[in-house]
Amino acid sequence: MDHSLALYHTIFVSFFFTSTYSQSEVSASRAKPSALFVFGDSTVDPGNNNFIQTPMKSNFPPYGRDFINHIPTGRFTNGRLVSDFVASYVGLKDVVPAYLDPTLTIEDLKTGVSFASAGSGFDPMTATLSSAISIEKQMEYFKEYKSKMEMLIGKENNLDLIKNAAFMLSAGTNDFIVNYYGLGEQVTQVIYPNVTSYRNFLFQNIEQFIKELMNEGARKIAMVGLPPIGCLPEVITLNKYSATHGRICVEPLLSVATDYNINLQNKLKDMQTPESRLYFADIYKPILDMIQFGTSKLGFEEVNVGCCGSGYIEAAVLCNMNSAICDDASKYVFWDAVHPTEQAYYYVFTIIRPVVDTVLNDYKN
Repeated sequence: MDHSLALYHTIFVSFFFTSTYSQSEVSASRAKPSALFVFGDSTVDPGNNNFIQTPMKSNFPPYGRDFINHIPTGRFTNGRLVSDFVASYVGLKDVVPAYLDPTLTIEDLKTGVSFASAGSGFDPMTATLSSAISIEKQMEYFKEYKSKMEMLIGKENNLDLIKNAAFMLSAGTNDFIVNYYGLGEQVTQVIYPNVTSYRNFLFQNIEQFIKELMNEGARKIAMVGLPPIGCLPEVITLNKYSATHGRICVEPLLSVATDYNINLQNKLKDMQTPESRLYFADIYKPILDMIQFGTSKLGFEEVNVGCCGSGYIEAAVLCNMNSAICDDASKYVFWDAVHPTEQAYYYVFTIIRPVVDTVLNDYKN
């Protein structure tokens, strides 16, 4: 790293910590949601998988190395997730807890929880492949949550809580890289012989899920798009395309993600109602920017391998206490061979923050 880049990296890291710890203070005077409820996969699972039988766990070192008190909570990264930064920024709390955590207090529950499960997706088969909590089951847990809260705070207060809450959905990656192009390929590609038909199937499930959320009282729902799935280190390692073209992003899968995101935005526009607002959060561009320009503009040193192990294939149990770990995860875009580092997640948050601000502004209207 040359001196100018090293200086840029120092400034970036300094900004990271300064901004992170002042977020709640900055946003304290603004209108804010009553709670944040999160659904999805490992990108927003803070530890629900700790409490189910699944190989998709990360509640052991070196996961959580840079989290509060260095605790491996079950988050698939070294620190916090985008959903944690959102909750802090809007002034709710520092981190979003896992719904299945039996130690949660009433106050923990009142300000929102995550129902997400690593390995899940919008296709029920995707969750089955990883023994994860399906999106349908996450909805059941949300309904269970509502029943609990009604007993704790009363019916009217509970209705207001849900009505004034923000909802976040982040899933879809596993549907493609684990299911359609992975373990479920032989079955799923027979049912859906082309990726467009499979995408439309996922959209049907997404629409059904969002409508059910609306029926349950949700009024502000943010939908996260797909990342550049062809750039995940594990995907690069395992893909035949990369064997021919070298360690670069898999272009055909990038096309799948961009097509999905464009059509998802159109779907969300069509689903808008007078009572509810739907928002799209684009994580594709910020992650691709880190990969393409991270070493020249953003202070990253490694953009296509993970910090854990070789960085080519390790995730979940393959990233463990016996794995070699990089010295400074903030210089890596990826923590393991699938999931970003806390530093990368924070950069994504800074780019999608205008979407969060739009949601906050809607609370004034």
